[in-house]
Amino acid sequence: MNKVIIISGSKSDQEFVQKIELALDEVNIIHEWEACSAHKETKRLLELIEGWENSGDSIVYVTVAGRSNALSGVVACNTKHPVLAVPPFKDKDDFMVNINSTLQMPSNTPVLTVLEPKNAAQAIERIFAV
Repeated sequence: MNKVIIISGSKSDQEFVQKIELALDEVNIIHEWEACSAHKETKRLLELIEGWENSGDSIVYVTVAGRSNALSGVVACNTKHPVLAVPPFKDKDDFMVNINSTLQMPSNTPVLTVLEPKNAAQAIERIFAV
C-alpha cells in the first residue's frame, strides 16, 4: 500500500499539517500524522521510523519542521524511502530562517524541499506513479 507519513516537530504545526493533509486527500493518497521532535524525542522518533519501515508499505515521509530542522535529517538518515521537507512559515522573516535550515542538510542526507503543500502532494503522487 502507498502511504504518506507526515511527521511534524510539534503539535503546534497542526494547522500547517492540515494543509498538506487536504492536498493529499484531493489526490486520494492515504496518510497519517505524528508529532515528534527530533531534538526532544529522538528515541521515540527512531522507534516510530523503525515501525513504519517494517510495515511493508511504500512510504513517502513528509517532515514539517523549522528552525534547526533536525527532523528532516534524522528521518532521511534512518529510512530507505523518500523524505520531503515542507517547512512551515508564517511570514518572510520566518521563511528565511526555516528554508535555510531545511536546505542545508549534511552530506548523505537526501532531503527534498517543497514549499507549498499542494506541490508536495503532487510530487508524492508522481513518486508513487514511478
